Amino acid sequence: MAEAAIRVLIADDQALLRGSFRVLVDATPGMRTVGEAGDGVRAVELARELRPDVVLMDLRMPVMDGIAATREICSDPALTGVRILALTMFDMDEYVYPALRAGAGGFLLKDASPAELVAGIRVVALGEGVLAPTVTRRLIGNLSRDRDTPRPVSRLVGLTRREHEVLVLIANGLSNAEIARSLVISLPTVKTHVSSLLAKLNARDRAQLVIIAYESGAAEPGMPA
Repeated sequence: MAEAAIRVLIADDQALLRGSFRVLVDATPGMRTVGEAGDGVRAVELARELRPDVVLMDLRMPVMDGIAATREICSDPALTGVRILALTMFDMDEYVYPALRAGAGGFLLKDASPAELVAGIRVVALGEGVLAPTVTRRLIGNLSRDRDTPRPVSRLVGLTRREHEVLVLIANGLSNAEIARSLVISLPTVKTHVSSLLAKLNARDRAQLVIIAYESGAAEPGMPA
């Protein structure tokens, strides 16, 4: 029995870009576009109406920006299955961190290659999270410099030693397979630990786990993976 196609909602205020994304999505086996929105308000409306698997969310839109739209979608209990892949033109965009805090499961630049965008949609649809490398470096740098950011270490108190190790490796960008090799444990065991981390830390996906790891001080820039 064939797997259901990943249903994608495209939210961008530029019609030309929406059209380009639609062509790419609809030309990709296992994906299809279910709607388009030109502003954040419409994106939220269509997310509630269509229940897509992934929303390609431009962060700079009129009426309601992508951060506010992401927050609306991610805070709605009826839309827990809807994932957000945020898009921006600039890796220095000050919207990166707020968008991830609002619940975006991934972040890519609009000049990402078609293959990168398609891969990003697939990864975010699985709830695993994806961050463009330049965005990740800048995000981590900002977190390490911002000493005024609260460091809620108490959030990690309930973690086991192994879960803490897995969290640090996730923060360093390792995949489940790489974590399994690093800790010499099975892939199913890694998946169990990741699921436990998501539940214990009330995180939607891996992108949220990365933020929690750095905010709490569990991970620091330059730590060995």
